Amino acid sequence: MTRLGTIARLALCALVFAALIGPHWLSLRFGRGRVAAHAPILFHRTFLRLFGVRVTQSGTPPVSGEAALVLSNHVSWLDIAALGALRPLSFVAKSEIAGWPLVGTLARLQRTVFIDRARRAATASVNAAVGSRLATGDLIVLFAEGTTGDGNRILPFRSSLVGAARTAIQADEGRLDRIRLQPLAITYPRRNGLPVVRGERPEIAWYGDMELAPHLALFVRQGPIDVHVIWGAPILFEAGTDRKSATAQAEAVVRAAMQQAVTGRAPEGPVWAGSRADAPAVTKGADPLGDLPGSGVPAI
Repeated sequence: MTRLGTIARLALCALVFAALIGPHWLSLRFGRGRVAAHAPILFHRTFLRLFGVRVTQSGTPPVSGEAALVLSNHVSWLDIAALGALRPLSFVAKSEIAGWPLVGTLARLQRTVFIDRARRAATASVNAAVGSRLATGDLIVLFAEGTTGDGNRILPFRSSLVGAARTAIQADEGRLDRIRLQPLAITYPRRNGLPVVRGERPEIAWYGDMELAPHLALFVRQGPIDVHVIWGAPILFEAGTDRKSATAQAEAVVRAAMQQAVTGRAPEGPVWAGSRADAPAVTKGADPLGDLPGSGVPAI
């Protein structure tokens, strides 16, 4: 992509953002949630289309309007746009992002819950905030590794913020008896129509001490990319569920999905003993944004 082409696309993104921010802010201010829920989707889809990012999904996504805490791996800043383009949802993010130019504004407009990871006491307040949102039916994405990885492996999932599921059940005064924990794997299988090999994945990932600006420039230069989102079998979290066990189960599901995506081979043996038996079947409902392929959401 030429520099002029990049500038033109960014300018169009800015125009879409300018057109959406007023109605979006008013929707948040006066509690008319439909506009606030769907404006970020339109912005993310515009960005992805302009920059040649194609998102596909498979698996068992949450029913529209169903409260769910999504436990996902984290590869790149592009994960935010890819997931944000699929359905109304919010994220849990580190507090530093709130102060980033433009990115912080976008995060706040998407009702991101910020956590100061340097403060041990912050976990309780974030659990309370996320639990309150879950109790009202929100879909919240938690990047459970606590950081980004190189796209080749899954880091251990942290269980501390999964306590928000129990907080939601307790906050709802008995009206909500369980919360859906939703394992989710994000993979980047193809670029320019060709399979991404192991050595190329760290070029897509944004992790460690990488500077953001050079990584964005590399993203623009290297051409169209495919993102595949895999929704794992849901885990039903009840008041007596052990959060560490539930987190380990979600990690196992995501790790298996990543392994299959990276190697093309399904893992041997069960992903998790009882991963299906522990969770009753979840009835699929109509999603206003469309159905998934395979169970099939149209590619974005």
